[in-house]
Amino acid sequence: MHRESADTVPQGPNQPCPSSTKSHVAARQSLSDHAVGTDPPAGRTGQRQRLSTEEATRWADSFDVLLSHKYGLAAFRAFLKTEFSEENLEFWLACEDFKKTRSAAKLAAKAQRIFEEFIDVQAPREVNIDFQTRELTRRNVQEPSLSCFDQAQGKVHSLMEKDSYPRFLRSKIYTDLLSQTQRRLS
Repeated sequence: MHRESADTVPQGPNQPCPSSTKSHVAARQSLSDHAVGTDPPAGRTGQRQRLSTEEATRWADSFDVLLSHKYGLAAFRAFLKTEFSEENLEFWLACEDFKKTRSAAKLAAKAQRIFEEFIDVQAPREVNIDFQTRELTRRNVQEPSLSCFDQAQGKVHSLMEKDSYPRFLRSKIYTDLLSQTQRRLS
């Protein structure tokens, strides 16, 4: 199930998906605002930092390098939006955040929310995982631990790495981004 959602304003399952062209334009705008735009002033100097060609080129080194870079994450998210598959990245990020939960009281509520949003059959942003992984995750959420989503997260990571990531590296979004960073150097 693929649904369009914005970075800051989540859309519900009942909202219509924009056309592919509108989605691509919106994703590129979002990318230009975030990935090649400027950060808030850095340090005491007040200088703004921009994405360098070297940094953007390193994203092709490995999927994990891409995910570990804030601009890489923004660019990949923009790309996934054009394919209506950003739920995979959103689930992976939700799992990363979940693993940082230190309160036992919050752990169960967060686990249930993630399960209902991404794992459960007919979830609003259901990720594509096999039945066995879904059932194992369902059992794990009954007595949640910081590792209860590990198998599902691993499957989604692998899916993105083998499927979406190579297409991202060949995408107009990524190639335009590289061109834009190189033009700034000229």
